Amino acid sequence: MRYALTGTPGTGKTSVARILRDRGYDVLDLTQFIKDNGLREDYDAERDTYDVDVDRLNDSLKGREDCIFEGHLSHFLDVDGIIVLRCHPDVLAERLRARGYGDAKVTENVQAEVLDVILCESVDSGIPTFSVDTTSSDLDNSADSVEDIMKGDTHLYMPENISWTEEMDKWL
Repeated sequence: MRYALTGTPGTGKTSVARILRDRGYDVLDLTQFIKDNGLREDYDAERDTYDVDVDRLNDSLKGREDCIFEGHLSHFLDVDGIIVLRCHPDVLAERLRARGYGDAKVTENVQAEVLDVILCESVDSGIPTFSVDTTSSDLDNSADSVEDIMKGDTHLYMPENISWTEEMDKWL
């Protein structure tokens, strides 16, 4: 099975992926893969990010089975399931500031989390989508939740179980 491990920057994708890799899973860091394989396109200075041709990315990953694709673009890939990591907006803002993100980038990412942007894109794909709240759980517990989903124990992780709508007025 091929899984996407996605979420707004700062939700814990890389940290959870590292634990899953240590547990023996084949986890591909999409950001590094994109860099290593020349798949970055134009640089968007305003958003401080590179554009990526997702079709080219998908083509370059054909034949890679039993893998977890980690990165905030992974939900655009041809996968069997999507796991969206979520985080309360206030905690997410703290995490992003600790990384040195500027105010505009913090606001953009927190607004994306509040508005469920990645979750909606994932659900709209028609691929089974699940969500894990990483706000207060430790990283091992978050990795356990991802493993539960991959083993088919999904009832606790339905997309509608997490909502930050009460935070809209604060961040929008």
